[in-house]
Amino acid sequence: MKRIIVPVDFSKYSEFALEMAANLAKKYDAEILVLHMLEISETILTKGSDDLQAEAVFFLKLAEKKFDEFLEKDFLDGVRITPIIKHFKVFTEVNDVAKEHGADLIIMGSQGASGMKEIFMGSNTEKVVRHSDIPVLVMKHSPILMDFEKVVFACDFSEKAINPYLNASKMFDLLGSTMHLVYVNLPNEKFRSTTEMESRVSDFLKLADGNTDRMSNVSFVDDYSVEKGILSFSERIKADIIAVSTHGRTGLAHFFEGSISEDLANHSVLPVMTFKR
Repeated sequence: MKRIIVPVDFSKYSEFALEMAANLAKKYDAEILVLHMLEISETILTKGSDDLQAEAVFFLKLAEKKFDEFLEKDFLDGVRITPIIKHFKVFTEVNDVAKEHGADLIIMGSQGASGMKEIFMGSNTEKVVRHSDIPVLVMKHSPILMDFEKVVFACDFSEKAINPYLNASKMFDLLGSTMHLVYVNLPNEKFRSTTEMESRVSDFLKLADGNTDRMSNVSFVDDYSVEKGILSFSERIKADIIAVSTHGRTGLAHFFEGSISEDLANHSVLPVMTFKR
């Protein structure tokens, strides 16, 4: 792990993410790229009047001042920090920054969303999760426990989930975590018998790992929704973090089909790490 991106808006949730990033950076000698998205249009920056350009400079200077104050944290002592200011508040750009700098992980603080606000507006965290090609770790509170000993990794054990599974295995092996795999069985057309579930998971592990050694780490949970099944299982085993794959759909496909990863990122009290398919 060489570089970690932390998008910040100078809130306490950003501070939660930054503290977790600092812990990982110290452990793996990584650099933290602290990213702030400043909402200034290209027109103001390049084609505006002298007054508009002066206004743009004012906001840039203000952001730089906030950066200096925000980064005065004891937990950042000894950590390599690179502040980055982007001039558009378009959170799809976070993935572009990650690619440009060869980042390994994005860590975001989030207070979540619910109800009509979640449906019509979404959250900045959701937008990053949906568009990121690298893992995204979502923090809801101060990282009291810095080590992720127990990880719940949930997926449908389809072939499309192999890459996220392998990426998660690599990540959590690096972190020294124990990964508990969970399959949620639903009481609808997707219902499967115990034999069918075991066969599906066995085939998946053979394709992914070349063996079924992790079969003993797989649990089958019956619930009314995948999200509820993951959350209840995580609570039962006292997990430290939840990991899921995300399909990265947008637009109407996202609206009608929803995204389990984004729902969990919004609603889980535990940290959630997403891996794109």
